[in-house]
Amino acid sequence: MNLTPLFTQIFGAIWYLTPFAILAMILKTPWFKGVMGEFIVNLTAKLFLDKQKYHLIKNVTLPTEDGTTQIDHIIVSKYGVFVVETKNMKGWIFGNAHQKTWTQKIYKHSSKFQNPLHQNYKHVKTLESLLELNDQQMHSVVVFVGDSTFKTDMPENVTYGGGYIRYIKSKTQRVLTDVQVTEITKKITAGRLTPSFKTNREHVKHIKTIVAEKEKTDVQTCPACQSPMMMRETKKGQNIGNKFWGCSKFSKM
Repeated sequence: MNLTPLFTQIFGAIWYLTPFAILAMILKTPWFKGVMGEFIVNLTAKLFLDKQKYHLIKNVTLPTEDGTTQIDHIIVSKYGVFVVETKNMKGWIFGNAHQKTWTQKIYKHSSKFQNPLHQNYKHVKTLESLLELNDQQMHSVVVFVGDSTFKTDMPENVTYGGGYIRYIKSKTQRVLTDVQVTEITKKITAGRLTPSFKTNREHVKHIKTIVAEKEKTDVQTCPACQSPMMMRETKKGQNIGNKFWGCSKFSKM
């Protein structure tokens, strides 16, 4: 029996579906979620903020003393400079302004992530230094997009979706002159690194280095001998199966 036509048909179907499978994988990546989040914020700003009053600068990478910092969006206006951090996340979000980490809960799974207000603080301070402005002329804004819900009261500058537009428009006190707005826009454009794949790759490398160093400092050590601690499991007794932190030099149980 000649099975060639059958195999040809099967492989033809697989080949036809391959692009869709690749696309589905891309749609689930953090990179794509980040791009979509920034696109939504950009589009909302262009639709609902007067271009004559608010000047949007997106994807700004600035040099710092220890590497680079990357800002999703900067909106310059006579009401101040708005530094916008975008988070594309799903699930329930718990946190407050003073916590070091916030919690994301999806069904029964919980995970920690850096307080985005703290994350945006470096962006704000870098711009303050570059532009020679004070904290009354700077505004930190965090925007969550995606299928997420706040389960705790958030500060007014932490918003969901288009809520950041309302926050920006709520600032009605003039703190910059028209000349300053023009100069600030030019200064950011001149001071930023040229947007490119290389710039982004080097920034990501810098972030990975920071994370790796932080993980080193976060390693728990034995209070008796200062050796690294490791996760162990009780092998006997009524607590069998329970996990605990123990000294890595202690003999295996």
